[in-house]
Amino acid sequence: MTQPILNLRKAEDCRFDCVSFGEVMLRFDPGFGRVRNARSFQVWEGGGEYNVARAMRKCWGLRSGVVTALPVNDLGWLVEDLMMQGGVDTSHVIWREFDGLGRNTRVGLNFTEKGFGIRPALGCSDRGHSAASQIRPGEVDWDRLFGEQGVRWFHTGGIFAALAPNTAEAVIEAVEAAHRHGTIVSYDLNYRPSLWKSQGGKARAQEVNRTIARHVDVMIGNEEDFTACLGFEVEGLDEHISAIDPANFKTMIETCVKAFPNFKVAATTLRNAKTASVNDWSAILWAGGEFHASRLRENLEIYDRVGGGDGFASGLAFAFLEGLGPQAAVEYGAAHGALAMTTPGDTSMVNRREVEAAITAKGARVIR
Repeated sequence: MTQPILNLRKAEDCRFDCVSFGEVMLRFDPGFGRVRNARSFQVWEGGGEYNVARAMRKCWGLRSGVVTALPVNDLGWLVEDLMMQGGVDTSHVIWREFDGLGRNTRVGLNFTEKGFGIRPALGCSDRGHSAASQIRPGEVDWDRLFGEQGVRWFHTGGIFAALAPNTAEAVIEAVEAAHRHGTIVSYDLNYRPSLWKSQGGKARAQEVNRTIARHVDVMIGNEEDFTACLGFEVEGLDEHISAIDPANFKTMIETCVKAFPNFKVAATTLRNAKTASVNDWSAILWAGGEFHASRLRENLEIYDRVGGGDGFASGLAFAFLEGLGPQAAVEYGAAHGALAMTTPGDTSMVNRREVEAAITAKGARVIR
């Protein structure tokens, strides 16, 4: 009998199929206009780690929760209400008292333009002193969550780890606890130079992420993420390239798994951004010593690219949780990520049937 790639806990022994750990922000979306000229915004909730948990519930129909922090005020309650609409369990939210001005704590805000044609997507964050960025080791009872309640899959990432030295320490505490209780850990490197700039730059990013990586089963990231966060250089790699070379990724992973033999799965999306509105899109995944590639979607029309990578991560996790195997994981992830970019907002607005129809290439004829 073939040994499973991931040793997953049984669903009946766990309260949650997936829990994410990270900041949940309010996204202000000016549609196809500019933030600098906007007079109105559509408001969504979102966050690189949270988006995976939300999709796990809304798209895939599994049990999910989030560990984050919010202020006790109307913006905090707005984020809570949006998360509850997404079906995500909020019982592990840390609530912080609010001083009336936001000097002590607040909700992080993210103003993001979709981009169009030659104008790229643009983000402007306003997240200093946010409640989630203040999370410290010891604030979350991880042994209760992973041990008494039970979690099959735990997801976090490099955006949250980069918010502050204390969030990095909290992530390390969380992944160590997850492994003590047999929970699978996935981590999306998501390198953001602006977040590490005030904390020691790339050198500090590598120090933190290499520590976290020792406790990761499923590592997700593109070539820049692996080089910037883990320090693995690939000869001839240009950090300004718009298209990821699968051969470079394969070389990178073969180097990574020698340094981190705990990696069971490593994966990346493959994007060639021809314009902000048209991308070539696919993905590649390493598992059990073999590479698996999704189908290539050429000239994919993009409505809102934010959340495509998170959609990929959740589809990948779902396939493994369902025991569908690595080829299904890369196909479900790539199809879900593609569909997530056809709708506005950071989070997925599709369901499993639509993802499976995209995998089987049923096309975009009207469904009646």
